[in-house]
Amino acid sequence: MTATAYLNALNHRFLTIHRAKEDFFWETYMGISDDHDGSTKAETEWITFLSASSQITTLKKQIEQAELMPDSEEKTQTLIGLKGWLATFQAHALESEVAQSLKTELVKFESALFEKKQNYIMKYVDEDGNEAEGSLPVLGANIRTSANENVRRSSHQALLDLEQWLLENGFLELVKLRNKFAKSLGFNNFFDYSIAKTEQMTTAELFTILDDFESRTRDSNQNSLSNLAASKGVQSLVGHNFIFSFAGDAMRDLDPYVPFSQSLRRWVESFGRLNIDYSRAELTLDLLDRKGKYQNGFCHGPVPSFYDQGTWIPAKVNFTSNAKPDQVGSGYDGINTLFHEGGHAAHFSNVKMNAPCFSQEFAPTSMAYAETQSMFCDSLLGDADWLKQYAFDADGNVVPDAVIKSMIDSKQPFRSYVERSILVVPYFERALYLMDDDELSAESVTELARASEKEILGLECSPRPLMAIPHLLSDESACAYQGYLLANMAVYQTRAYFTEKFGYLTDNPQIGPLLAEHYWNGGNSVNHNTTIVNLTGEGFNAKYLADECNLSADQAWEIEKAKISALQSRPRAEVAPLNANINIVDGANQIASNHDSDAGMCSKFEQYIVETYGR
Repeated sequence: MTATAYLNALNHRFLTIHRAKEDFFWETYMGISDDHDGSTKAETEWITFLSASSQITTLKKQIEQAELMPDSEEKTQTLIGLKGWLATFQAHALESEVAQSLKTELVKFESALFEKKQNYIMKYVDEDGNEAEGSLPVLGANIRTSANENVRRSSHQALLDLEQWLLENGFLELVKLRNKFAKSLGFNNFFDYSIAKTEQMTTAELFTILDDFESRTRDSNQNSLSNLAASKGVQSLVGHNFIFSFAGDAMRDLDPYVPFSQSLRRWVESFGRLNIDYSRAELTLDLLDRKGKYQNGFCHGPVPSFYDQGTWIPAKVNFTSNAKPDQVGSGYDGINTLFHEGGHAAHFSNVKMNAPCFSQEFAPTSMAYAETQSMFCDSLLGDADWLKQYAFDADGNVVPDAVIKSMIDSKQPFRSYVERSILVVPYFERALYLMDDDELSAESVTELARASEKEILGLECSPRPLMAIPHLLSDESACAYQGYLLANMAVYQTRAYFTEKFGYLTDNPQIGPLLAEHYWNGGNSVNHNTTIVNLTGEGFNAKYLADECNLSADQAWEIEKAKISALQSRPRAEVAPLNANINIVDGANQIASNHDSDAGMCSKFEQYIVETYGR
């Protein structure tokens, strides 16, 4: 077999194994299927494929063979593809039988814990005083926006109860097993292993960046807490009161202008005006909360985009949100998740390489790189000019300046807190995986969680208790949460570049093609820093986000006022087609599609939401 033929065969072998794993993943995480054994089997086959160290030896031989080919485009492309696969297998290969056995055990253990957690019911007291079931998104929205303290308190307690349930039902054993696996690979602990795998850096290098950001934002975070306590009392710093104390009223005032029923249309129009093209991808969106569904938005691509021997293979991408349209705050939360996951989908639909290994979310794709794409897109929702163009109530009235200013006045003082609520997770996980097995207990880990929250957030207990964060349980996202913070640093660097170059972001049709060219087309064939240099001419820099966090509310409002004023002299871009086949589903039921038109799809979706939820 020639090196080129080997590459093509490997590409198709990957597609078969990956698709089987992803189809099971989607159906079990969406609560459509309870075939957890089948899912575990497919996941194990996938892990076995990725972790076989023999693949590295074979690929090196194929690369040597390709180097002997006469100079040609075929040689160039074959080497690019083979080296991409080599990087992929080097990120996952498990050379020892012990490590392979432990990985298999980990997959089975995580699957069993996931199934148990799916059946765990969380309850809170609703506004009528009745006990009600609540998913993570529902409980989180209650804590942020409910004017009823009993609703907020009981919702927060449900998250604390979830932490204790996890500690008594396998989380501690999962930590021990992960550490055992990492040590079999020569790492001190699972955190060190994960950082090397997901970000290609050491824990020390990571915390050089994180410690710097922590020190830059420490004072502004503490000042915001002190000022809140002085104005609203020390009870405002209690976990179930904190976010509502500074953001509840503003988000309730915004709510009529961002109904979830309009979120799909806003996404289609906003991304269309940015000239984001999905390159003929097939997109499946499951956007509504329901019992048994995974309680966090995500985006996965069963079929990665790539050129197969010169023929374009469009991506197949699934993404979700957990909207509850009849709940205050759900509209803005839901559209935020839609923009975030839609950003991921745009990225993974536009990798224009010659092997599918370049267009997927696992290593060697950096989590920070992947999240930069999604978080740039959802960052637009906080811009005043975006709100003025897209936030309308049922009567067609645009959101007033006063509501936008109120949002800034309430939230800007806590920008450091928002970023530090990401920062606290790696500080906790690093300390957790440094604990010896005999130190791990429900009491010690709970104490560590609260101490971490106190140190980084300045609160006795976080509004979102650490172990209630679903990322900590999943193999793909455990010890990777810092990727969101690293990504946001890159997001604000990217925003600054576009603002300096063009003067604005919202509806700017030059942005989509530039993101595709510099951030998306090369996939993981280039590292995160290189993509930023390619676009901005400047290496990765955390300064832009820290500066944003340290703006006063008045300074932030002046910036947003200028964006609103600029709308008067700026022609509005046309809505370009997304160039995607889109299906909107609710579990196994199809709600709408754009088979006939994007407008028709949006109308059917709106009708379904209004008829089902009343708004």
